[in-house]
Amino acid sequence: MIKDLLIILISSSLVSNVVLSQFLGLCPFLGVSKKTDTAAGMGTAVIFVITLASAVAGVIYQYILKPFDLTYLQTIVFILVIAALVQFVEMFLKKFMKPLYQALGVYLPLITTNCAVLGVALTNVQKQYGILTGIVNGFATAVGFTIAIVILAGLREKLEYNDIPESFKGMPIVLVTAGLMAIAFCGFSGLL
Repeated sequence: MIKDLLIILISSSLVSNVVLSQFLGLCPFLGVSKKTDTAAGMGTAVIFVITLASAVAGVIYQYILKPFDLTYLQTIVFILVIAALVQFVEMFLKKFMKPLYQALGVYLPLITTNCAVLGVALTNVQKQYGILTGIVNGFATAVGFTIAIVILAGLREKLEYNDIPESFKGMPIVLVTAGLMAIAFCGFSGLL
């Protein structure tokens, strides 16, 4: 059991990184990765939302949708759960962490439509994970997202001081950097 959870932890965070190998959650990945502090804040919010969404979605799926044969409603239910959790995070940040709330700006509500959050909930159902395994998968996936966005933010901060050809300035160099990161993360596939 512990060995299986550890394999899921490593696999979901590094080997099958949600951003760099599954290409889910690219909007906040590219949009909020200008500053390391903002990227870390977004990563923390995503960790909270995905982990909690995995837990709540797993409980709802196991104890409501499955027993009453309502599994066809899973996508709608998961979207509602995610939207409610993001509203909770937004209210919390607005009240207790005003600078982070302002720094995240429009990208905080975008967690609701972040396909990585919904993708984790649906993956947990498709792989028939139990509630605990789904929570571990959700947490690991969110940690992988955070690792990727913080690394990209650090690289983007360093790129500001480099002499980059005019045609590569802005988003083109960011996409090239993200592509190189994806290739580098392929090296983790030998871990498992």
